[in-house]
Amino acid sequence: MSFIKEFKEFAMKGNVMDLAVGVIIGGAFGKIVTSLVDNILMPLVGLFTRGKNFNDVFYVLDTSKGEVATLADAKAKGIAVFAYGAFIQSVIDFLIIAFCIFLLVKFMNKLTKKKEEAPAPAELSTQEKLLMEIRDELKKSR
Repeated sequence: MSFIKEFKEFAMKGNVMDLAVGVIIGGAFGKIVTSLVDNILMPLVGLFTRGKNFNDVFYVLDTSKGEVATLADAKAKGIAVFAYGAFIQSVIDFLIIAFCIFLLVKFMNKLTKKKEEAPAPAELSTQEKLLMEIRDELKKSR
């Protein structure tokens, strides 16, 4: 089997295609959740933190190069900082994404379970069984 044919067979398997679709949808979903966090949730959190942006929360490790007011200034001056606010923001993003994925998986499992629990065809009654036997006997006698 040629290398190209083997690769084509591998790439066209259902699992690989499902994975590719999942990665693309996951990327788009990540953008939606990031927008939710940045534009809706963090402004609400900002009300409780008096408008402080988590991405600008940092601790200066090297004070010998002067004082800085923002993280961008510190990075521009090459000052070593411990940017724990950006880490907090990333953790919040992760928790929200994980929760949304959990809800999505739970919903999909519920749909799958309903499909699996589809009622089995009802058992034929004794009368129906007898009628079928009579029908079969009549067909044989013709």
